[in-house]
Amino acid sequence: MMVKGLEGIIAAETQISLVDGTKGHLVYRGQWAKDLAVRHTFEESAYLLWHGALPTPLQLAEFKNELARGRRLTPELRSLLEAIPPHTPLMNTLQAAVTALAGNAPAWPPALEQAVQLTALLPTLIAYRRHQLSGTPLSEGADTEEDHAAYYLHLLSGHPASEAQVRALNAYMVLAMEHGLNASTFAARVVASTESDLYSAVGAAIGAMKGPLHGGAPSGVIRLLDSIGTADRAEPVLRAMLERGERLMGFGHRVYKTRDPRAEALREVCAGLAGGDPWLDLARDTEETAIRLLAEYKPGRALYTNVEFYAAAVMRAAAMPTELFTPTFTAARIVGWTTHVLEQAQHNRIYRPQSLYTGNMPASDA
Repeated sequence: MMVKGLEGIIAAETQISLVDGTKGHLVYRGQWAKDLAVRHTFEESAYLLWHGALPTPLQLAEFKNELARGRRLTPELRSLLEAIPPHTPLMNTLQAAVTALAGNAPAWPPALEQAVQLTALLPTLIAYRRHQLSGTPLSEGADTEEDHAAYYLHLLSGHPASEAQVRALNAYMVLAMEHGLNASTFAARVVASTESDLYSAVGAAIGAMKGPLHGGAPSGVIRLLDSIGTADRAEPVLRAMLERGERLMGFGHRVYKTRDPRAEALREVCAGLAGGDPWLDLARDTEETAIRLLAEYKPGRALYTNVEFYAAAVMRAAAMPTELFTPTFTAARIVGWTTHVLEQAQHNRIYRPQSLYTGNMPASDA
């Protein structure tokens, strides 16, 4: 039976995560992803995915040191980034840098140390390229021992981020690091199944992530919040949109038929930061108004907030330029990709699906 897009087809067994769109469940290694986002750091959650259990304090300290050691760019990587033409999209630049890291590393099997190396380097690669193109210096004051989200924000802005910004971005990156057998993760597992190296598998995943149907920036939500501006304008703006039959960006999801657990977690984090950032406050007020109006205008549709809504609010609150949304998504999802590649290698079998031929046949038998 042919299924377009392989939707609903089971292509792998995994112990990494569960995505249940009907029940609104997202589980990482037996832990609710929303709880991890609210109560744990990026480092703790990455350790969980790679090792299967949350770290002890000693394990966490050692893991943070390992990340810190891997954050510096080598002279060779700096030269590579400077040689890439400035008009090259950032995602393509990341793809080139990641695959260049393969160097003399063993191609097979993939190693956890390689996964940690890539995760540590991606924020630095993004920030270095951003500053290079902007003509601004990369912040040398950023402490490589800072937590992952704080270090990334410090590199980008040149100064330490606020606690509200760090907590919000940390929660987003935890929730973005893994989401089952999505397009980019599947691409990584397909390449890994050929016994190619981990860097090539991640390069393929970045290529898939670049596509607007997968990792495209939630620019529609930004435009929506921009058009509202202040909480008192939420109802008139949203009501006018619904009267015109327009879609409210950030509501409804293809997979989740109930509340998106990632949006639930980001909402909780934002609630705890109330008053700490005006953009997060605006997002919360807009969501409450939108849910009420959607129930009025589209009864029975059960349209809930999706992760893009709060992701956009978090990115804007963190002063993240729109062009860095997808690269930042990538800096988080690198953990899930590498975890899947490592799992693929444990019981590998090359992916070789069949296709259904619908073309013409020769006029006569062979």
